Amino acid sequence: MRINQRYPQPGLILHLLQRGPFGMNFTLPKRKDFVSGEGKDGASAAENTPPQVPQGKQGERSSVFYSAGQFFFEYLVVVSLKKMPDGHYEPKITYQFPKRENLLKGQKEEEERLLQAIPLFCFPDGNNWAPITEFISETFSFVLTNVDGSRKIGYCRRLLPSGRGVRLPEVFCIISCLGCFGLFSKILDEVEKRRQISMAVIYPFMQGLRESPFPAPGKTVTIKSFIPESGTELIELTRPVDAHLEHVEFQALLQRLSPHLILHIFASAMLERRLIFLAEELSVLSQCIHAVAALLYPFTWAHTYIPVLPECLLDTVCCPTPFMVGIQMRHLQRVLEQPMEEALIVDLCEGKIIRAVGDEEEILPGKLQNEMLISLNRHNNNNNVHTSEQVNALVSEAFVQFFVRLVGHYGSHIKWGRSGSGSFQERNFCKAIASKSCRRLLKKFVKTNMFSLFIEEAEKSRIPQEAYFQQKIIEYHEQKKHRRDS
Repeated sequence: MRINQRYPQPGLILHLLQRGPFGMNFTLPKRKDFVSGEGKDGASAAENTPPQVPQGKQGERSSVFYSAGQFFFEYLVVVSLKKMPDGHYEPKITYQFPKRENLLKGQKEEEERLLQAIPLFCFPDGNNWAPITEFISETFSFVLTNVDGSRKIGYCRRLLPSGRGVRLPEVFCIISCLGCFGLFSKILDEVEKRRQISMAVIYPFMQGLRESPFPAPGKTVTIKSFIPESGTELIELTRPVDAHLEHVEFQALLQRLSPHLILHIFASAMLERRLIFLAEELSVLSQCIHAVAALLYPFTWAHTYIPVLPECLLDTVCCPTPFMVGIQMRHLQRVLEQPMEEALIVDLCEGKIIRAVGDEEEILPGKLQNEMLISLNRHNNNNNVHTSEQVNALVSEAFVQFFVRLVGHYGSHIKWGRSGSGSFQERNFCKAIASKSCRRLLKKFVKTNMFSLFIEEAEKSRIPQEAYFQQKIIEYHEQKKHRRDS
């Protein structure tokens, strides 16, 4: 068995800052009635319990689960801004569904830490708010990462409630283990539509959603929902066919960065460096960072990962370990003043790199890099009109083929014992690559945690863990054989 000497610390910020515990691991709640979070045990405990560092088992692969048949979500919470005695506003959970009862002590502590973290990420841009009359709704997401690498996603819709006069925005946040941004965006559309009628109309819809199983890839689930004066509506929610592209919009990345810069970012992420993304809109930050992480498929970014970094956690950029974070542009000067180590800082507003290590151009092998550039430039041509799904598939294919060429032979270098467990032969694996530039990169890549975790899973079973990636490997070898025979 291969030993991972450098296991990642996805929950590192919890250890360093002891603030905002955004890493949890708990069982799915049972269905209960919707209740107000104000003044109840769950909310009050969440607000008053000091942060604690959750402990997880090291060595598990970082992932977001996509299994069909699960609940769509674990919680729906409403986060509102409450005026404090000194006049500033703080985000507080005002509603929570479902309300969990009869929890064991450990379960209740985990729930409290989760509920304490959510408001911070729903309003990551600080507490400098004031009542307003107009506000364009925005959709964004955040990731809660536990120290064991397990992740939960918060899908958020920040909106201004209907009414007259000045009002404060509020956030509807759905917490789920399931990564499917497009599908949850549609759910939030329905939530917002009902919010403009009445809060009471939201709850039956969410109850129906919770009673429905998460569909398999390519399948549809239909939710019945009654709306006053409109009658019963049938809402169809379809899951994309390609499960590994469910939580990504590559178009957001292509619209803001040149293919050349995207490859520099990909190369830095592949070597698990520190990456900082800057933009003013929360939706831009979350979409672009999720897209960068998705470029690494079939591997998973296993370090600190915060698509929207709350203002009070800006000194996260001083962490000595790898991280991938998104920060609002208004904090650029504060970021640059931090005593941080080498990092790649990307300006998503201007489409440029503000700070780099300096070797980004030399990381990827020239031939493979040129092939990806040709592919990205082809798909980025304004004359080519593609749907979001087509862009996702085309962009993903370019990067999957890169990994097929670089590491697709890994299965041939796992030695299987009689017990059924495998042992990865790293030295022979690297020597099998003929290209010197590819071999130089591969020797660095095999030392990363994302590769270590991938191989640890591969050593457990002869059945490939990533069926889509394995299929691409088979297709590649068949094409090579066909070219040799023709």
